[in-house]
Amino acid sequence: MANITIQASDGSGSFSAYCVEPKSKPAGAVVLIQEIFGVNQAMRDTADWVADLGFLCVCPDLFWRLEPGVDITDKSEAEWKKAFELFNKFDQAKGIEDLKATVAAARKLPGCNGRVGTMGYCLGGRLAFIMAEQSDADVSISYYGVGLDGLLGEIGKITKSLIVHIADQDEFFPPEGRQKVVAGVQGHAQIKAYTYPNANHAFARVGGVHWDGRSAAIANGRSAEALVAALG
Repeated sequence: MANITIQASDGSGSFSAYCVEPKSKPAGAVVLIQEIFGVNQAMRDTADWVADLGFLCVCPDLFWRLEPGVDITDKSEAEWKKAFELFNKFDQAKGIEDLKATVAAARKLPGCNGRVGTMGYCLGGRLAFIMAEQSDADVSISYYGVGLDGLLGEIGKITKSLIVHIADQDEFFPPEGRQKVVAGVQGHAQIKAYTYPNANHAFARVGGVHWDGRSAAIANGRSAEALVAALG
């Protein structure tokens, strides 16, 4: 595990990404997309899990334009306040540019087989959904992305597999919005949406306050199958 440096496509500088390698290569790569807490221990633990599945994992610092190296948790009110301040200042369009640059860099990493997927949580879940619509990622996986109902107008652009994990008690995504997503993607050949009963937002956050072992295990199994199918 180490940090790598990626050049921003708009020429504004470079940003770091946490990188973990699998035991054997060549392998597909997964661009892991952070929550609003930065590239923290939960994301690093998730990256280790992805590598244990047999994939290169690259987790870019998407808050670098605001504050490089954000690493906070969901355990205190002060950290939540800071996380939401960063989220409200975050330029999602620039974030997508940085993710596209990360996907391109991951394809060229030593030991990568050329196939790259994206997988994101919370803020990252929303960005993974957008990446399915706007990038050449070979698969995208969205965990409890918020406001996905506002992205349904572009799903006709999706040509590669997209997995959407939805918490049916998500405090940040109202029921009507979640229902629109489930109904809106129904019948799309490349999209599978799954709803997890009695699960709150961030049910799969390692060590998080809303961790739900059953929902996380089922969702993670589905994610693993999708990654293996798309990335080898």
